[in-house]
Amino acid sequence: MGFFGTYLYDGDQWHDAEPDSRPTDDRPWMLLDIHDSDFTVVTYDPAPSGAGVAYLGVTPRTYFEDEAASAPTDVFREAAGIAAWWAALNPGGDALAKEEQIVTFLAQDVDPEDDDLDDGDEQDVGALDDAEVFVEVKTARFVSVLGLPLPADLDT
Repeated sequence: MGFFGTYLYDGDQWHDAEPDSRPTDDRPWMLLDIHDSDFTVVTYDPAPSGAGVAYLGVTPRTYFEDEAASAPTDVFREAAGIAAWWAALNPGGDALAKEEQIVTFLAQDVDPEDDDLDDGDEQDVGALDDAEVFVEVKTARFVSVLGLPLPADLDT
C-alpha cells in the first residue's frame, strides 16, 4: 500500500486535513492531497491566472484512465497560478523564476495509448529518482521549492 495524506497550509503552517477542506478566510492557502504514492492534488487559492488545481506525479485522468476523473490540465497555466500564489506570500520575489521551477514538478495529462509505463517493458526501478517512484518525495521537493515548511509526515 502506498502513502496517503492530506495537508492544508494556512499561510503559516501545515495541518492535517480532509480532501474537501477549504479555509473560509481571505489568506492564501494550499491543500495537498496525496493519493497512494502515485499522485498529489495541489489545490490553492488565490489562483489569479490558474484554475487553482494542479497535479504532481500523474493526473487523476491518466491514473484512472478516465477522462472524467479530472479536468484537462494546462501545466503552464497552473505553474503561473502557483507562482502568483507564491508571490502573494513573498512580495518582491521573482515570480517568473519561481514559475520556471514549478512547471518542472507538474503532471500533464497522458493519453493511455501513449503511456508506456505499463507496456511490459521492465525498467530498472533502482535507476529512477525516488521522486519518480514516490509522489510524496516529489511533493516534499515541490513544497521546498515554494520555500514552505514541510508537513510533518513529509519531513523525513
